[in-house]
Amino acid sequence: MDPVSVLDYRYGTEQMRTVFRANSYLKYLLEVEATLAEVQESKKIIPKGSAESIRNGVKLVKRERVEEIESEINHDVMAVVKALEEQSGDSGKWIHFGATSYDIVDTGRALQHKAAIELLEKAINSLIKSMAKLAKSHKKTVMLGRTHGQWATPITFGLKIAVFLAELCRHRERLEEIKPRILTGKFLGAVGSGAAMAPNTIDVQSAICKKLGLNEPLATTQILGRDRIAEVIAWGSNLATSLEKFTLEVRNLQRSDINEVAEAFNKEKQVGSSTMAQKKNPITSENIGGLSRIVRSMLYTSYENNLQWHERDLANSSSERIILPQFYILLEYIIIKSDDVFSNLYVNKEKMAENISNAGGLPMAEAFVIALGKTDLGRQEAHELVRQISMEAETNKITFNEAISNNSVVKEYLDGKTIAKTLQPENYIGHSEEIINNVLDAL
Repeated sequence: MDPVSVLDYRYGTEQMRTVFRANSYLKYLLEVEATLAEVQESKKIIPKGSAESIRNGVKLVKRERVEEIESEINHDVMAVVKALEEQSGDSGKWIHFGATSYDIVDTGRALQHKAAIELLEKAINSLIKSMAKLAKSHKKTVMLGRTHGQWATPITFGLKIAVFLAELCRHRERLEEIKPRILTGKFLGAVGSGAAMAPNTIDVQSAICKKLGLNEPLATTQILGRDRIAEVIAWGSNLATSLEKFTLEVRNLQRSDINEVAEAFNKEKQVGSSTMAQKKNPITSENIGGLSRIVRSMLYTSYENNLQWHERDLANSSSERIILPQFYILLEYIIIKSDDVFSNLYVNKEKMAENISNAGGLPMAEAFVIALGKTDLGRQEAHELVRQISMEAETNKITFNEAISNNSVVKEYLDGKTIAKTLQPENYIGHSEEIINNVLDAL
């Protein structure tokens, strides 16, 4: 093999590639043609026995022959029809009766979407399971919360993952909402009026879609509205952004100066750098980030494809042949790679505790604002007092712990036991465990 595209060997799974291989696409088109004949025969539109001959002919059609015919007539769907006709005997003349090309293409694509989405769902469910396990394991693992890149207040690592998990579950819910719209076939003919098979067209369309496990549209032109494809690619782009966000957090927390989590690394053989031999880089997370950007880039094309002249033109066809395989192959791949990251993540609890300790108590500033705000001092005065103490600690090069513990105003309102308790990060994680449990219970 001497591939042109990295999708052939570097990125993607064989199971998703198979859905979009040329032979698979032909199989979907032939399945639609055979199903059309079966439904038409059942409604006495074509002669009895024709559908069986056409169905048997499907097994004999070769892609090479289809491509040979297409090279002569310059029409892909008619090449499929003619190749099938050659293998269907006298019944071949009834193939594609009353249909237009995009009755076959869009319905075949719907079957392709169906197979691809089943693989996406499997991958998403596996990632949800891995993240749920991680959140559950670290319900009580206290770490620094960070906002604007600065120390904020303590959280637990389990809460961080639970937030990601809840977001991932929303993506799963959205997919369920859009599936009826993307898993839709159509058989309303050349301009959407259904004239070619009237007065049976609506019944034929309904029967075909039911037999193929698809939904039927209310109205179409010659093609299904491309808002449907734009919607699924927008959904996937949204998911890809979340996955990049989740793994971007891994990349940040794996920085040498933070070192709180790390991707799995094979110390026996894995190489981090061709020159810096000590390196252990978060390459999978970085890979996910790069590929997520490619997924999002397809969104623009999918919106452009919804622009059509009158009842249709051909401007969408070429780009969809490119973006649909790329979209599904890359999206499944980054979901699976995200699962790999989080199911094998090293969580350095000791470093999390050390980083909190090295913060010298500053992450507990809000806790003191609240504790002092409950006294006669009041919230506003408490906030200004704690702000001044934190600034003075920096100026005097002492820790916030020392400054707050020795401040005479603070000691006037809080006793030593309360001050000591308020300085403990584990005492200021709020409802973290309850929130984690709520997320896990909602799965």
